[in-house]
Amino acid sequence: MITALRIAAIYGFLAVALGAFGAHKLKPILEAKQQLANWQTATIYHLVHAVVLLVLAHALSSGGRTQPDLTFWLFTIGITIFSGSLYVMGVTGITKLGMITPLGGLCLLAGWALLAIRGFGQ
Repeated sequence: MITALRIAAIYGFLAVALGAFGAHKLKPILEAKQQLANWQTATIYHLVHAVVLLVLAHALSSGGRTQPDLTFWLFTIGITIFSGSLYVMGVTGITKLGMITPLGGLCLLAGWALLAIRGFGQ
C-alpha cells in the first residue's frame, strides 16, 4: 500500500522535474502558445503544495498513521487538477481546459480550510 510520505515525495519530484522541463525544453513551445505564465503558475502551486503534502505525511506518521487522510487527499486532488490542467493546457494550447482549473483550486482551498478546522492528522 502506498503511504502518504511516498505520495508526497512523488509529487515533489514531479514538481521539480516538470518545472525544469518547462523552463529548459518546453520554453519555446510555451512562449509560442503564450502559456509560459500558466506553466510557471502550475509549477509554483505544485511545488508549494507538495511541501504541504510532506508536512502532512510527517504529521500523520507522528500520530502513528501512514495512510493519507481527507486533508491530504484534498491537496493531492487539488494539485492534480489545478496544476495538471495548466500543464496540459500549456503543452496543447487547449485553453478550454482552464474551465476545470478552478475545481483544483477549490480542492486546495478545501484542504487549507479543513487543515485550519481539524489541524494535522486528525
